[in-house]
Amino acid sequence: MTSVPFDFRGLILDLLPEKAVWISEWKVLLISDLHFGKASHFRKSGIPISEKVHDQDYQMLASLISKYSPKQVYFLGDLFHSSWNGEWEKLLSFLGHFPTTSFHLVIGNHDILPTTKYQDSLLKVHTQPITLGDLLLSHEPTPPPEGFLTICGHIHPGILLKGRAKQRVRIPCFHYSGNILVLPSFGNFTGLALINGQKNNLIWGIAEDRLIPILSPPVIG
Repeated sequence: MTSVPFDFRGLILDLLPEKAVWISEWKVLLISDLHFGKASHFRKSGIPISEKVHDQDYQMLASLISKYSPKQVYFLGDLFHSSWNGEWEKLLSFLGHFPTTSFHLVIGNHDILPTTKYQDSLLKVHTQPITLGDLLLSHEPTPPPEGFLTICGHIHPGILLKGRAKQRVRIPCFHYSGNILVLPSFGNFTGLALINGQKNNLIWGIAEDRLIPILSPPVIG
């Protein structure tokens, strides 16, 4: 399936195989954990990673904005990986190509640039979780107020699938539990944290352009 509708109190959230959430009623796009600039951070440590690893993320983000024409895009933390480098200017230039879209950043643990950098950007920055209707938008999983749904990132959730011939593959996923919906990491250079399946969890694995409902959550360990 190309997307999965998630109904929260009558509000339809479309879970997208592009590792994002689209809310058609509000024309809002939710994305988490891009970690732009991570390649440069690795190079400073002597690990020769090319900035081209981020090109796929820029292309996917541009494709989503062009397809849905969102009024607002909310980055749920870790938009930029670490201290300032040239990738920040590239990011700002990219955002400037979409003048009809407003961009918000809910600060994550890796968003550590000086305050002046954010103030001089196109981003509206939120230093604390924010509410949007009955949604609580945060970076880290945060217990929501009664009647609310938390949507967040931070975890980079993934699952391990095993085949009959002992094949093993890790794929990113959406993970819902206890009125908290954790988005997969949007960035392709971020890694996965395997989650433990629990009863009453909902998991949708992402394989290429499809979402796969995982009826029997995997137990890691």
